[in-house]
Amino acid sequence: MATSNAPAGWLEDYYAPGKEHADIGIIFVHGFTGSPASMRPWAAYFEERGYTVSVPRLPGHATQWQDLNKVKWQEWPARVQVEVDKLKQVCSKVFVFGLSMGGGTTLNIAERNDVAGICLVNPMIHIPGNLIKLAPVLALLQPGRASVGDDIKKPDVTEWGYDVLPTKGVVQLNKMLKETRANLNKVKAPTLLFHSVDDHVLPISNSNIIMSEIDSVAGQRIELTNSYHVATLDFDAPLIFANSLAHVEQWS
Repeated sequence: MATSNAPAGWLEDYYAPGKEHADIGIIFVHGFTGSPASMRPWAAYFEERGYTVSVPRLPGHATQWQDLNKVKWQEWPARVQVEVDKLKQVCSKVFVFGLSMGGGTTLNIAERNDVAGICLVNPMIHIPGNLIKLAPVLALLQPGRASVGDDIKKPDVTEWGYDVLPTKGVVQLNKMLKETRANLNKVKAPTLLFHSVDDHVLPISNSNIIMSEIDSVAGQRIELTNSYHVATLDFDAPLIFANSLAHVEQWS
């Protein structure tokens, strides 16, 4: 896994105005150490159907892994907020879709914005265990650890992310998750959550916490049986795409 040799433009911000459904905008938020590439096929599915789509590159990502050790957590939701504000100027409805840490970021945004709906794929809301308590000290001693990326069942597929886990970035990630979880009851938007039964990155507790602590007007959960963590690029991607389209059609 690495950011080199990615398809042209897939590591950068992407925006496409819609056609027959131009007044409905969808923002796609990638995960920690990942890149916009993990969300581009999902965005393309909606772009082909006439929706306005935006795939922002989160600060510290898709460049070099050391950059993720220089970012404060507030920069991630702030980047998505820019897209929310931009789409609300041209769209009557705005949805936010997030993968992994992008799911946590999506929840953070949904706590503070009136969005039409959200979709979460293997979303992250907490880091369990005792090791995270030592993360601030570990980050001073070891700037990078073994990567958690590219957990994909489908052969020869990559999310074009970092091959190192930046430890100071993990400290910031944990801060964002704690802040977001403390306000999950503010999430009112219709929520569709996809959870991979075989996820080697996040425990099922993340999805369980989210579904039990949000205050959504409508919450639905779909289990994925043929994908690992980066399910947007895996065998179950068509299932995610079709059900998320139904979610958008229902709530727009």
